Order: sequence, then C-alpha cells, then structure tokens
Amino acid sequence: MSLTYSEIKQQYAALQQTYDYMMSKRSDIVAFVRGLQTKSVTFVGCGSSYCLSESAAFSVRLRAGIPASALAGGDLMLNPQRYRPLMEETLIIAPSRSGSTSEVVEAVKLIREYKHVPVLALSCVAGSPLSQKADFTLELPWAFDNSVCQTRTVSNLYTANLMIAAFLGEDEKLLNDLAVVIRQGEAYMERVENAIRQAADFEWSNAVLLADGELQGIAAEGAIALTEIAKVQAHSFHLLDVRHGPMVTVGADTLVIALLTADGTAHQGKLIQDIKGRGATVIAYADRAGVIDPAAADLAVESGAELDIAVQGIPFIFIPQIVALVKAERLGINPDSPDGLTAWVKL
Repeated sequence: MSLTYSEIKQQYAALQQTYDYMMSKRSDIVAFVRGLQTKSVTFVGCGSSYCLSESAAFSVRLRAGIPASALAGGDLMLNPQRYRPLMEETLIIAPSRSGSTSEVVEAVKLIREYKHVPVLALSCVAGSPLSQKADFTLELPWAFDNSVCQTRTVSNLYTANLMIAAFLGEDEKLLNDLAVVIRQGEAYMERVENAIRQAADFEWSNAVLLADGELQGIAAEGAIALTEIAKVQAHSFHLLDVRHGPMVTVGADTLVIALLTADGTAHQGKLIQDIKGRGATVIAYADRAGVIDPAAADLAVESGAELDIAVQGIPFIFIPQIVALVKAERLGINPDSPDGLTAWVKL
C-alpha cells in the first residue's frame, strides 16, 4: 500500500478535525476580517494551492459578496510592482501545505516592502515561515501530506477555504452540508472505490476533467493530481466549454471525469453523449440519483445526499485521486515519489 493511498483514505478523518477546528475559530476569523475593513480578498498559492485559491476566490465573491481574486505565488513574486493596484485595501489569504513555499513567502515579503498588507495564513505545518509572517494564522497539521503529491491536504485546504467564505457570508446551509458529507465520507469511499478502479483500468493516455463555477479550481487540482501521480496529460475545462476547441483532443484514448449538477441536465446529458460519440470513457459524478443518465456515462458516481454545489467538490476529488493511483499502478510508477518533483519548492 502506498503512502499516497493511505493519505487519500485518511482524508475524511482529517476533514472532521478541520471542520471542528474551523468552527471553533469562526468568531475569531470573522472578527479579524471585519476588523480590517478591507475591500477585497486576494488568495495566493502555488500549484495545488493556486487551484484551490481559484475555487476559494469564486466562493468568497459568490457567497460573501466580497470582491476576490487568485494569484499564483510565483507570478506575484516576479511582478510585485505590477500587482500593486490589487494590493490596495486587500486581505491576502494564503493556503499552503508547508507554509514554506518560496514564491509565496517571498511574495509577501516583497509586497510588504512598500506597504503592510494583512495576511491570513492557512498552513498544514505549525510555526511555518508563512505563519510567522501572517497577521492571523490557521494551522491544520493533521492534514499534512508526507507524500510528494497532495491529496488529503487538498481536500482539507479546500474545505477550510470554503468555510471562511461561509463564515463571511453567514451561509449556514453550506456549513451543514459540509458536516453531512464529512460524516458520510468513509462509507462513500468504501462504496465507490472499486467501481472507479474498474472504470479507469484500461489503456488511456489523456484525461479531461469538467466542472463549473466554484468547482473549476478543484477540477484543475484533479488534473494536477493525475499529471503528478501518473505522468499523464490531464486538463480541466468548464462543462460546455470543452466543445469550444478542446473536444478535438477527446477520443478513444481519453478518460473524462465530469461533475454534473441538477441544473441544465438536458444540455449536460447531450454533452456526455457527444463525448461518448468520440469514443471516450466517461466517469460522471453527481450528488443525487436522476442527474446522470445511466445509459450515457460508463460509470455514475453518486454521493447519496443532496449537497450544496461547492461541497460536492469533496467527494468529487476522490475520483481523480483514485484514478491517478490506478494509472500509476498500470504503468509501474511509485506514486509516493514522482520523478522531478519535490513536496514543496524552495528557490
């Protein structure tokens, strides 16, 4: 059993700790952010954390009504002068596994050379360099992945980001649905894992992940997991946007992982039919029965409870994580130590 697989299977136990911890910090988080009287939020991350930042910024805009954007840490580090307008009256939120990634730590340092911009650090290492620079720190050491590729860390940082958006927007349904999906997580993994393994166990070389809105960032992270763990080409797109160019890459060698919702089912169903018509294999996820046409997808994965759309990203990310392991096993790749990667980048 690989370390990566162990950490994937431990993610719901860690998620419960994260949920309880974040709820205990709710009033402190809200008081800190409200007290700053900033006009925007800027999420900063690298790699997986940048993908999560994209989802988080969308959630803050949508649920808290606060202007929010996401910047890649390396981009901000290289171009601090260029992004000065974005730094005016903003709060930087930096989700990070290690809290030591050079681009993020250095970017904060460079920005603060001309102006103190408040920083909320969200790290899976206690006392990290990023935490030490922050004005407010949240630490999730139980979510730290020791494997090079992030899996458990991803779902926990995604959840923590989402809870911050829910706190600021007073979105109680989202918080309640998070509790539900975490409580049901162990049973969900047990129920769907073998079917996912069987559906992905064939000779494919190209993966396409499809999701909309707040879920596009977590889908992009799923593509990163497939690339890192299994060394395959993987890309993410919005659902219907795949028709606008990327469809030409979809064929018999393609595995498509799509997150479908209860809205626009007819258009989504037609899209899956078109993808299948090009010879691709489709794993479709939905939170409830009746969303996925069982005759269209090769595998329908359902979480079994009606969930807030953003919360569905948690059971969804389990699919590309397991698919990546299946592909790595077929190729004889050790998922714990992919060639050319380190757990975090130090420049």
